[in-house]
Amino acid sequence: MTELNDFQEALLQGIPTELPPAAIYDKAVSHAPKRKSVLTLAEEKLAIRNALRYFPQKWHGVLGKEFLDELRQYGRIYMYRFRPTYKMFARPINEYPAKCLQAASIMLMIQNNLDPDVAQHPYELITYGGNGAVFQNWAQYLLTMKFLSMMSNDQTLHIYSGHPMGLFPSSPFAPRVVVTNGMMIPNYSKPDDLERFNALGVTQYGQMTAGSYMYIGPQGIVHGTTITVINAFRKHLPSHETIAGKVFLTSGLGGMSGAQPKAGNIAGCITVCAEVNPVAAQKRYEQGWVDVLIRDMESLIDRVRTAISNQEVIAIAYVGNIVDVWEQFDREDIKITVGSDQTSLHNPWSGGYYPAGLSFEESNDWIAHKPNEFKLMVQESLVRHAAAINRHVAKGTYFFDYGNAFLLECSRAGADVMSANGIDFKYPSYVQDILGPMCFDYGFGPFRWVCTSGKSSDLETTDQIALKVLSDIKTSSSEEISLQMEDNIKWIKEAKQNKLVVGSQARILYTDALGRMKIAMAFNEAVRDGRLTAEVVLGRDHHDVSGTDSPYRETSNIYDGSSFTADMAIHNVIGDSFRGATWVSIHNGGGVGWGEVINGGFGLLLDGTEATEDKIRQMLFFDVNNGIARRAWARNKEAKSALATELARTPTFKVTESVLVDDNLIQQLFNA
Repeated sequence: MTELNDFQEALLQGIPTELPPAAIYDKAVSHAPKRKSVLTLAEEKLAIRNALRYFPQKWHGVLGKEFLDELRQYGRIYMYRFRPTYKMFARPINEYPAKCLQAASIMLMIQNNLDPDVAQHPYELITYGGNGAVFQNWAQYLLTMKFLSMMSNDQTLHIYSGHPMGLFPSSPFAPRVVVTNGMMIPNYSKPDDLERFNALGVTQYGQMTAGSYMYIGPQGIVHGTTITVINAFRKHLPSHETIAGKVFLTSGLGGMSGAQPKAGNIAGCITVCAEVNPVAAQKRYEQGWVDVLIRDMESLIDRVRTAISNQEVIAIAYVGNIVDVWEQFDREDIKITVGSDQTSLHNPWSGGYYPAGLSFEESNDWIAHKPNEFKLMVQESLVRHAAAINRHVAKGTYFFDYGNAFLLECSRAGADVMSANGIDFKYPSYVQDILGPMCFDYGFGPFRWVCTSGKSSDLETTDQIALKVLSDIKTSSSEEISLQMEDNIKWIKEAKQNKLVVGSQARILYTDALGRMKIAMAFNEAVRDGRLTAEVVLGRDHHDVSGTDSPYRETSNIYDGSSFTADMAIHNVIGDSFRGATWVSIHNGGGVGWGEVINGGFGLLLDGTEATEDKIRQMLFFDVNNGIARRAWARNKEAKSALATELARTPTFKVTESVLVDDNLIQQLFNA
């Protein structure tokens, strides 16, 4: 690098030496809702003291007053004044001022997570899910980018819930960054604790891929949603019926939920997706992720009836409340074949769920000024929501929980969602019915990559490489996984024409351990021989085979009682970190809520070297087979089969295998 441009100089500077001008609040941007006020006067003083420690004392008078205003007006201190003026997006990797490529790749991924085209509330550093944060404030962003620009291959940056603690000496084989988000002493991990400690500026909700810098826009979930929707229809429809002209009703277009309409179109159904935030709905429409925007119920009814009659493949976004749609479709007797929900119910009281009967604006006002009344409205709405779903199910709808804590919060609100035994929910989660037995237990999970050149031509090259690898593997794969292989080959063949890219040049693909390793090896070789013009970042969603312990989602199909333990996710992040990951992360919360899940992930830069081949072999093998071994130990039939295949293929892989117990023996013991 010869001459630094303004962007590069700004990254190297970190916190500016001159106090920037105060920020002007831009109402055209989708902002996070005001968080409820939870701090005592003494705690407010502590929050200000915590925020000011990033800055020289000469600024404390000005910033102290400003930060107190932010805290009381928005419920958090975002430090808007320090939001960079340069455009936020993932630049080609060679434009980052870094001493090592690994650090540059992480800078690229951080900026992608904060790109306004990608992030849900970019000014509040929220990537998705209403509160899935990359950092707590802009000072943390500035300092992290500065540390990364200074980093060598002998240092590791440790991030505590967005706060960059510092660069510590390590080694070239160590991760360049270790991230923790929301890790709490267990007795202080309830939702109100998050509100309090986040307001104090000492922790954050990193969701899954937000605070780990691995979010790639709604595409990241499109593939998983497509698999889920296709198989939901397959499970439910008689063999003589097709998906054509059938309705899939759901809600949410804000972050990851925005994938649903695109997934519905790829699956081939009529998708109706309700979203209360008009800015979010408009954004998805402009990005081409929904085909039609409708703002009144009468027009929606007419359009859906026309779509059914013509057997259209169409994604309709309704700007309004989902409860109203379920209820009105019931009254109008519109057949819903498959239904679900992706409102952010991990965050029910602070903007994750907007109740029927309140407008979007009224809800945001109540969140800030009438939090107790708002909570009651949410609970009443959930009861109505579930009741309407129940009526549709009685007419033949297949409903599944999408792991967003919908049934969990419905049950807590007193809705009729419990089965006859009073323990289980009456509806399955998508993991219990579909993804668990069909994908996770075989090691299939959301493998993803980002082309750091920023060139679409490189992405096309990776698509072709992945297609060839999968096609080759399929010739010798077992019958058990033939359907998964076919679905993924079709996916990668059609990926370009489905226009999935938002933000960085990224792709997602579900594949197993063998597929992930072979594809990664092929990408690394293509970087080395120049078919790819720059390095590739490899990663995955935390929502995967091994990365997440979550009893109401990822591990909901584990029935040996261990679904409430978190050993797998912890072992995964530790194991990945010493097997070659470029960065690793472990989070409390994500998808189903704070205190409800522990999840971890990684990033790995493929730079074309032989050393990276060792990392691919060691890390990707463990990253998948750790989860298969655990699922097989839980006696999951499909995982036991996948484990047997891997044990036969890898002589150095040895595990403790579970022995099945005769059900009659157990029954006889308790009848004696």
